[in-house]
Amino acid sequence: MSDTDLYETMSTLRAVRRLRPDPIPEDVLERVLQAACWSPTGGNQQPWRVVVVQDPARKQALSDIYGPEWASYVAMFLERVSGLPEDEFAKWKRIADAGDYLADHLHEAPAILMFCADPRRMAITDAKLDRPSLVGGGSVYPAVQNAMLACVAEGLGCTLTTLHCLKEAEVQAALDIPAEWATAAMVPIGYPVGKGHGPISRQPPSKMAYRDTFGSQW
Repeated sequence: MSDTDLYETMSTLRAVRRLRPDPIPEDVLERVLQAACWSPTGGNQQPWRVVVVQDPARKQALSDIYGPEWASYVAMFLERVSGLPEDEFAKWKRIADAGDYLADHLHEAPAILMFCADPRRMAITDAKLDRPSLVGGGSVYPAVQNAMLACVAEGLGCTLTTLHCLKEAEVQAALDIPAEWATAAMVPIGYPVGKGHGPISRQPPSKMAYRDTFGSQW
């Protein structure tokens, strides 16, 4: 396992959608899963589980579900960015092309991590507010992030997608997930076809953080 600096790991967690079909050693998978298990959850309940999908038939089932949803999404996405300057559009088109590759080859990924959670065991303190609930995700997405950071350390490519949620009942049936367990994230992992993870482009603290009150410059 790499001894990569934590800050470097976080700053290079790029979506890697082109994955080789080469198998992932069991000890590497175990470390990725252990990283997920270290994540914090509300009340330390750990109300999430992850299905490590390696069976070819079940991976194909997920691919069959995901493919049409990606096709619909990417068509709308490219339409939305079509008016951008040529160089900017080209950047987004490369991302879309990588997404097409993932959709076409999802069944070949050596492992697909399907994270799910039981809302009945979550500390959803914002459930009664007049807006979509956000808090419940705090008991599952840290596990997803920990697993993805571990993938960087292990030299594995990965990306997070939630498009499968549009067909959640079909996903539950494909993986024998009980109806009361919601699916939260699908993370295909594997050794990258190209360079894999690398520098990412994000807004800095000067844009994202405020001092003391909302809107006050950091």
